[in-house]
Amino acid sequence: MMSATKEYLPITGMAEFNKLSAQLVFGADSPAIKENRVTTVQCLAGCGSLRTGADFLAKHYHQHTVYLSQPTYGNHPNFFLAAGLTLKTYRYYDPITRGLDFQGMLDDLGSAPSGAIVLFQVCSHNPTGVDPTLHQWEQIRQLVRSKGLLPFFDNAYQGIVSGSLDMDAQSVRMFVTDGGECLVAHSYSKIMGLYGERVGALSIVCKTADVASRVESQLKLVIRPMYSNPPIHGAAIVTAILKDREMFDEWTVELKAMINRIIHLRQQLLDALRDRGTPGDWSHITKQVGMYTFSGLNAEQVAFMAEEYHIYMSSDGRINMAGLSAKTVPYLADAIHSAVARIELVPLKLGLLLAYFEGFFLL
Repeated sequence: MMSATKEYLPITGMAEFNKLSAQLVFGADSPAIKENRVTTVQCLAGCGSLRTGADFLAKHYHQHTVYLSQPTYGNHPNFFLAAGLTLKTYRYYDPITRGLDFQGMLDDLGSAPSGAIVLFQVCSHNPTGVDPTLHQWEQIRQLVRSKGLLPFFDNAYQGIVSGSLDMDAQSVRMFVTDGGECLVAHSYSKIMGLYGERVGALSIVCKTADVASRVESQLKLVIRPMYSNPPIHGAAIVTAILKDREMFDEWTVELKAMINRIIHLRQQLLDALRDRGTPGDWSHITKQVGMYTFSGLNAEQVAFMAEEYHIYMSSDGRINMAGLSAKTVPYLADAIHSAVARIELVPLKLGLLLAYFEGFFLL
């Protein structure tokens, strides 16, 4: 697909792309959109959106402390540190249950100073594959609003958990319908496979239309010296898909098929480990969601698998399920079984590295 022109876009990017991107995450009938309380600017994928948001907050927000989940995506700290913000963490992953440390999360956010910025992931948490339930999200929302915290959402995987774009956006929509403020960094890299096009957007939901207009003016001043204006080609592709019902339906069908494949691979891996009698409880493989699985393997077991089976993954045992296939799962299960049978499985505080599996890039 070719865009009709190769002229420069405005500083804020393609207007139709911005409108459709906001509707995708907030819903076309969102009161915030109808009341013009949302300003959206096209950015350089998810990373560019996060960095633009970080720079904006550093210049125009009174609180400079940002809370990140422990663990989080490895590049998250860099965006905020580069903007001169101070980082703290909140508990998120429980290595014992391999699930959410919900009480620890609430305790840490409850002790955060008023106005602190909190980075959340909308769904398909990277790297843990552990998401709060909708009931837990509502409790988080109530705490955030009562404490006067500012939520900043990383929306890199909308649709990749349930296969439904609306279902996967429910967490962030809770924070918009209550009339409060929030930021959302969108990315089309994974949900449309447009990695090299660097297509994304930053949306800031404000309390009034007047504030939203002034926020857009300040975002232009952030973007202008950074990259001046965004590229046109990828945004034109996204816009064409989002505004054409036939192409949109085709995309969502393919997205759902991809998610069903990942869900099937999770079940296949769990069944394979149980069939082999692999020591330990592996039910977290199917309880975790989205692209990532925190296997619970420790660094010694990962090293054993690399040396004996030539399976290469990060030392924390993170697996990108999208990088597996039905043919490679049995071999992976054999390797995990051998590693666990030889080396005791113990909980591990999880780091962040790239992972590989038999030539498949597991990012």
